[in-house]
Amino acid sequence: MIESRIKQTVRDVHDFPKPGIIFKDITPILKDPALCIDITAALARQLSNVEIDVVAGIESRGFLFGPSLAQLLNVPFIPIRKAGKLPYKTIQESYDLEYGSATIECHQDALLKGQRVLIHDDLLATGGTVVAASKLIMQMEATVAAYSFIISLDFLNGRTRLKPYGNEIFSLASY
Repeated sequence: MIESRIKQTVRDVHDFPKPGIIFKDITPILKDPALCIDITAALARQLSNVEIDVVAGIESRGFLFGPSLAQLLNVPFIPIRKAGKLPYKTIQESYDLEYGSATIECHQDALLKGQRVLIHDDLLATGGTVVAASKLIMQMEATVAAYSFIISLDFLNGRTRLKPYGNEIFSLASY
């Protein structure tokens, strides 16, 4: 089962990025090409009944599997990046973090009005960045078709924060 393979591979890093946090490090997954292929295929299977025009990956974890998933779904991939990282004209969305604020952006021509967008990030925690990405998609008059994650930290209630923007929320492993 893919969930057990993921959980056996993910590494817990205690007290990162600050004391009291147990960080779920997915980088050991990247050392196993077969698992990477299986993860991408499992994500695609979960999404088989969802109409998707574009995959949007959130920097930086969403860049690890997002492009492969877009290729498998035969749709374009667009990056959602931290402010100041994209070379062309952008639109932005700012959001609050527990220790300050952040801004994400995408190219203003990345989406067409009405396109159905899958937002991919490899991990769902509190959902703050993903909510900001959802608002960014909506600014462009596109629709959030679904969300996909390799891991969901359900005890942080990120899914609840996403519900106003889309009900199709998929993950392969839950903690």
